[in-house]
Amino acid sequence: MDLYRRDSAIRLGNLATTSLELLLEQSLVSPSLNEDSRRNTIQAFDIILNQQTLQQNVDEICIIFSSGGEIYVIDEGAVLYNFIFSQQIPASPNSLVHSEAVKRYKQINKEIEDSEQIYCTWDEVQSFHVLVPFVPKGEYEGVVYMKITPDVSNITREISTVYDETGIIFTALILFGLLAMFYITSYTVRERDLAQEELFKERENQIKADIAHQKEALFTKRIYHAHHKAEKVMGFIKEEIRTLTEKNIKQFKYIVTRYSNFISRVIYDMKWYEPPVHATRNPIFNTDINAVIQFLVTYVFMRVYSENTAYGFKLELDKQLPIIHINEYVAWEIIEPLIQNCIDHNKGQNILITISSKYHASENFSEISIIDNGKGIAPELLKNSPDGIKEVFLEHTSTYENAKNAGYGCYIAYELSTKRCGWQIDAENIESGGSKLSINIPTV
Repeated sequence: MDLYRRDSAIRLGNLATTSLELLLEQSLVSPSLNEDSRRNTIQAFDIILNQQTLQQNVDEICIIFSSGGEIYVIDEGAVLYNFIFSQQIPASPNSLVHSEAVKRYKQINKEIEDSEQIYCTWDEVQSFHVLVPFVPKGEYEGVVYMKITPDVSNITREISTVYDETGIIFTALILFGLLAMFYITSYTVRERDLAQEELFKERENQIKADIAHQKEALFTKRIYHAHHKAEKVMGFIKEEIRTLTEKNIKQFKYIVTRYSNFISRVIYDMKWYEPPVHATRNPIFNTDINAVIQFLVTYVFMRVYSENTAYGFKLELDKQLPIIHINEYVAWEIIEPLIQNCIDHNKGQNILITISSKYHASENFSEISIIDNGKGIAPELLKNSPDGIKEVFLEHTSTYENAKNAGYGCYIAYELSTKRCGWQIDAENIESGGSKLSINIPTV
């Protein structure tokens, strides 16, 4: 309560001083020498100085300043006007009416002039003596002194009344709460022995299933990214090293650098199951999706599936495709499983995989399409799950039977594209035969 009263006194003193300073600055900026303007300004000063004492809490207010070794007190608007605008010093250097104010001013005059901070002290009768620096025209002239005796009796009465009412309410609530707890506890104890055994058995089975599922999910996600992909890319690096010559050193650096960066990304994904957003989406990334597609086809898939095999690739890339602020190797992790899916589900067939990119400027998005002319996706995998996701993009979903770690390619691509990159991905069969996997990338 004391802190509240002290803060109220300081705020009131600061408000009165600020009002005087603003009125002075306004009068100095646009001075008027006619008698009516002078009278209005003096009247405004009187209102600020006198209306404070009309309040129940303010006992005294005046302006104190020093001149020629003497201390002067101003508590009238006319005297203040003459002092500011005509530099007329008040006739009497002191005032017995404000002796307490002069005494306190003498004690801290030097400190308040140096720091220009508000000083507030508390006497033995619960009155606050507030001295606020008076700085008209940006120059220290003196202080505005106010003696304030805050009246908080109304607040005290209200608080006391509220406490009494609250005490009664809480007592009743506690009593009813204890009675309710006694009843519930008695009922629970009677039924506990019968339900406890079944509860423990059910909980045990649930924990075992959750642990098994979590271990399998974490293991397969990381192994799919790390072991299979990294092993294949490391084989490509070894092949590049074997064919390294002085003539192809520049191309060697380009290819091996990208291979190495992809392996680094794979290791990073093994370290962080949920990597931070800025490691995936960041303005510093300027990824050319066309370049990623060309590299994947030329230096990943064409290494495995040469031109003499049953799989062919055709690129139809839009040169107007804008760059995206997505990590290049995250885009690699999304597109590569989708292309691989077209190959895995059309084994034993001669298929052509067409990869196209198209920028839709009017709708402000880019579209990546991966189309094959194979047998298409099984119709049951194109149905929506209860969550609105097509079955082909769900975890553990595959047309392979008893295939180890199957059903993760499209799942990983879907999780990365929708949850980390904010893309849209879809799968469908086309009427002419085959399937189409499409990615919509909004242009930011």
